[in-house]
Amino acid sequence: MEKEALFLKPVFQERIWGGTKLHDYFGYQIPTDKTGEDWAISAHPNGPSTVKNGTYQGETLDTLWKTHPELFGNPSEPVFPLLTKILDANTDLSVQVHPDDAYAKVHENGELGKTECWYIIDCAKDAEIVYGHSAESKEAFTEMVQNGEWDKLLRKVKIKPGDFYYVPSGTIHALGTGTLVLETQQSSDTTYRVYDYDRTDKDGNKRELHLEKAIDVTTIPHVDAKLDIQTEQRDHASITTFVSNSFFSVYKWEIAGKASFEKIAPYTLVSILDGKAELIIDGKAETIQKGDHFILPYAVTDWTIDGNVTAIVSTPPLHH
Repeated sequence: MEKEALFLKPVFQERIWGGTKLHDYFGYQIPTDKTGEDWAISAHPNGPSTVKNGTYQGETLDTLWKTHPELFGNPSEPVFPLLTKILDANTDLSVQVHPDDAYAKVHENGELGKTECWYIIDCAKDAEIVYGHSAESKEAFTEMVQNGEWDKLLRKVKIKPGDFYYVPSGTIHALGTGTLVLETQQSSDTTYRVYDYDRTDKDGNKRELHLEKAIDVTTIPHVDAKLDIQTEQRDHASITTFVSNSFFSVYKWEIAGKASFEKIAPYTLVSILDGKAELIIDGKAETIQKGDHFILPYAVTDWTIDGNVTAIVSTPPLHH
């Protein structure tokens, strides 16, 4: 097996709330000025990534998962479990909630549930997110939703660049205006909208809400996710572990100089948010820079990064 990183082409999705930051910040060639999402590392049928280098150039990630399972350590999961996105919330996203695996399996044709997390890349000075709600019972929640008492129901949190939020399934949430976020999530496209600010699309239609399902899956009362964020310094790298659980592990690598790594999972997803460096695998070097997304497959047991970069990195669950 070739020891090489799989670099991926972004898949852009237009959204009512999207903007131009994916171009302005990362230099991507975006299709329109309402580009809301870059599906950076995706094997989801609604937007699979394509490999742009090496042995598997032109192959999509979902196909590789099926035809070359050895690249991922011969996994048992039927679908690639993770999805990395960059979101440009030029205006407020709808207030939404996602189901867990068990509920999605029954109600969404076997789709995975959606637990996700956000790393705030950049945001406006007074940016906020919706994270959680104030209702103590399902009755109270339902009543506030039906009466449109959004200010009373929704919890707003001020954010700043570098913040990390864990958003398990069942959590009411929304990104606010002026936020650029890297999202690591289960590979799912199931969203239940609770409130959309009564917005209309270009044809004057409001977007569909999914209140019954949303009320079904929302965690009531809201529980704040407990995080144990740890940072370790080694060589010329600072490595922060944001979360490590049965869905994924997510890290931030801040590298200034030369840092060596050994794999801790069958494969590793890397998104370069800033800077430039050399990625050295098996004595071969290639340049990695801001806006690059790649997977280090199973055969890559160790690698070195030499330069100055900030990256968000994820792996499938580490079986403790």
